Amino acid sequence: MSEGAGMLEEALVALATAGGSAVVQAAGTEVWNGLRVRVARLLGRGDGEHERAELERLDRTAGVLEASEPARAEQVRARQEASWQTRFETLLEGLSGVERERVVAELRALVKEQAEAAGAVSAGHQGVSVGGRVEVRADHGSVAALRVGDVTLGNPPLSGPPQG
Repeated sequence: MSEGAGMLEEALVALATAGGSAVVQAAGTEVWNGLRVRVARLLGRGDGEHERAELERLDRTAGVLEASEPARAEQVRARQEASWQTRFETLLEGLSGVERERVVAELRALVKEQAEAAGAVSAGHQGVSVGGRVEVRADHGSVAALRVGDVTLGNPPLSGPPQG
């Protein structure tokens, strides 16, 4: 395999991974119905029966995610993402040329739109972005932060007229 082909394969795997994440992130949200129809159409490849089977599979995914216990939710999400990644990889592997390019463009658009709908977070230079929950706590007069600029600790000056 040439170096260029290897890079293409890595790019396709990354896209399939992003597709799997998009499916799982959209499940149970307001964008789910639109996304599930697009994914079913993409994977169904114009075959109505195949599309219906994909819609059923997507609905099962949403049900499994919704029913997962909080303690196992991350594990369940990871399994579902991997499952959808594999489905997208299989689709892409079976295509070539112009057809693969068309499906890659559709999957990229779907992933991008899902990220925008999910309010994907990003940060600029020296920023910190968090896509999940963050807890920062301080105890006993200490300072706690995810990122802190200039901080001065001490007692603030007393308000009122100067004492003299």
